Amino acid sequence: MRKLVKGNVSWVGYMDWELEMFHGDEYSILNGSSQNAFLIEEEKTILIDTVWLPHRDEFIENLKAEGVLDKIDAIIVNHGEQDHSGSLPALLKEIPDTPLYCTAACVKSLEGQYGQQGWNFNVVKTGDSLDIGNGKQLIFVEMKMLHWPDSMATYMTGDNILFSMDAFGQHFAVEEMFNDLADQALLDKEAMKYFANILNPFAPFVTKKIEEIAKLNLPIDIIAPSHGVVWRDNPGQIVEKYAVWADAYQENQITVAYDTMWEGTTKLAHAIADEIHKQSPDTVVKVYNIAKADKNEIMTEVFKSKAIVVGSPTCVNDVLTSVAGWLSFLKTLKFKNKKAAAFGCYGWSGESVKILQAKLAEAGLRLWKEIFVPAGTQMKRTSQRFRLWFQSLLNRFAYMVKRVL
Repeated sequence: MRKLVKGNVSWVGYMDWELEMFHGDEYSILNGSSQNAFLIEEEKTILIDTVWLPHRDEFIENLKAEGVLDKIDAIIVNHGEQDHSGSLPALLKEIPDTPLYCTAACVKSLEGQYGQQGWNFNVVKTGDSLDIGNGKQLIFVEMKMLHWPDSMATYMTGDNILFSMDAFGQHFAVEEMFNDLADQALLDKEAMKYFANILNPFAPFVTKKIEEIAKLNLPIDIIAPSHGVVWRDNPGQIVEKYAVWADAYQENQITVAYDTMWEGTTKLAHAIADEIHKQSPDTVVKVYNIAKADKNEIMTEVFKSKAIVVGSPTCVNDVLTSVAGWLSFLKTLKFKNKKAAAFGCYGWSGESVKILQAKLAEAGLRLWKEIFVPAGTQMKRTSQRFRLWFQSLLNRFAYMVKRVL
């Protein structure tokens, strides 16, 4: 079933209420998602993107039911990733030789995934256009690394619609489709989560691309991304948020993330959180067990934070694998202008804090190196010694909080 976007433009995508994970198991879907494809029916009929392979049959049958499949004059492939191009092979068996418009990098992506099938590729670059009749054009804008090398956006003149591909989207299913009809709290949350976990590594490209699009001086009435809502009510609001988020974003928040073996590190994590709140009541403090909480939700909180505190006991001369994997993910997200500290409970040979510090530094965070002191092998596990060490740690942390906050 199609849904009217504006004028002669309709949504013909797939609303995926049951999707739970994306990019393998790298991204959690908590509120459904959508694979947005759009149909333009001017003098020429243009299909912008398709849907993921599992939904190809329903997608093609819908185009047939709407009586438009055999009328498609061209297909715009803004991005070759399978959630957007997965239906292309089956679709082109129905309408062979239909021209495909995409970037040169997208040609390589599609042929790499589906083989060289003799598809009718038409390579475009920023500023190129396609006349679709009725005085309207499609103008192409390369969006390299937002978030793949082959990505581009397509702008439709006359109706002033920016089909923005993965930029400005969210993994969020909204049957009513438009941003003003969505749950605003969930929309804000999912938009930030999407940026923090998928686009933040490419934040410098986001800034440059926003500036580039602004210089094109194109009026934008609607932003139609490839996932989530279509922005029709003040579409500039998401562009403004991206500009802010891309500039080393932070709020007055500290996130404590840890895992534990026998709850000792848990006690430290909550004691540290209590001390932060005591020293700075206005600072938001959030605590997460890395092994139990959703990693993408934690990373969204890290994105919002000006500092993080990470903890793990020592296990087999290293940190717990749950923490090690989480830190590897943290490194890929390339957060900027954030501080970090490490802590750990006594155990084994006691080097977890030094390992955590090294990994946090590799992730590009600035360390409070003088604050946290790991318990060494020389420490006897007596309650008196532990209390003295624990109080010393909190005293040091209190000193750091006063300096930083």
